[in-house]
Amino acid sequence: MRVLYVSTGLATGGAEKQLFRLISHLLGAGVEIGVVSLLSQGEVGKDIAALGVPVRSLDLTTLKHVPQGLVRLRAVVRSFNPHVLQGWMYHGNLVAYFASRHFAPKAQLVWGVRQSLYDLKREKPLTKQVIRLSAWVSGAAHAIVYNSMTARVQHEALGFAARCGHIIDNGFDMQVFRPDATARLGVRRELGLLPDSPLIGLVARYHPMKGHEVFLTAAAQLAERRKDAHFLLVGEQAGPQNPILRECLKHPALAGRVHCLGRRDDMPRLTAALDIASSSSWGEAFPNVVGEAMSCGVPVVATDVGDVRRIVGEAGVVVPVGDVAALADAWANLLDHPELRTDMGQKGRQRIIDAFSVEAMGQRYQRLYEEVVHV
Repeated sequence: MRVLYVSTGLATGGAEKQLFRLISHLLGAGVEIGVVSLLSQGEVGKDIAALGVPVRSLDLTTLKHVPQGLVRLRAVVRSFNPHVLQGWMYHGNLVAYFASRHFAPKAQLVWGVRQSLYDLKREKPLTKQVIRLSAWVSGAAHAIVYNSMTARVQHEALGFAARCGHIIDNGFDMQVFRPDATARLGVRRELGLLPDSPLIGLVARYHPMKGHEVFLTAAAQLAERRKDAHFLLVGEQAGPQNPILRECLKHPALAGRVHCLGRRDDMPRLTAALDIASSSSWGEAFPNVVGEAMSCGVPVVATDVGDVRRIVGEAGVVVPVGDVAALADAWANLLDHPELRTDMGQKGRQRIIDAFSVEAMGQRYQRLYEEVVHV
């Protein structure tokens, strides 16, 4: 079977990392894979290419690049001759639809919706139009895969075709993300902290949806109560060079307490070093950082978005979106009760093994592809 993925981009976001994990699994199952990025190759694109998968970039950064990009897309699609055209994220879905209509009419069209949709007004103007157009043409897809029940309900309420909706949860590599006592000590040495310094982390590229300001405001509240607590920010543009975050970091209680590492390639190590992993977003369907922390045996405090409550179970605490006090209180309670953190961490890792492994995700996608191809 040949599957061609058409992704909006291949940067270091959660949706892109899930695509890499999925491809890694399917290659082992004998599926032939090709990947198209509407933008540049990106860091995840390099990782996918290193697996031996052909990755083509259309570089559609402006409208003037569209004609030439479509010429390249046609050449890739016709050369690869896919059985399945799989869109990945909104723009990738729409371009995959276009390709299926004009370049590969015999291919089965599958869409991948990777986020929840609480408020269309919060999306960028072009993304709003892409979402509305996607709802209008969604009936052409043979399957639409959502990574959370919340995302499916929200999109179908907006007009996405309900007859072809499927839910396939994100998957995590338990060998990559795992408990690591050595990492805990090593990261604290790197940051100049004492071995037992409490460390709470937010792993996310900077985007308003990720809630960095909420995280830092809660951090300031906790820092006034716990003089030993430290906070870690990891992700693209998530640091003092960001003017919005720079204002938050000026709070006196945070002086010397927030460690901004920017984009890093050692995420399993950094995640395993945390006492608490936090997600403070307002609009995600299935935050990867939640599953990654649980895989590492790290308890989670996350905002109540998407399917977070279903995912976390007894492995952490879920708080209302934007509730700074609730976030800070949950952190404080877990820091005050180390035995509770240990219990939650153990339950979290077992929950990922039981329900959210990369193997389970890959097998479900493979079965879906076989079903749509043989209909």
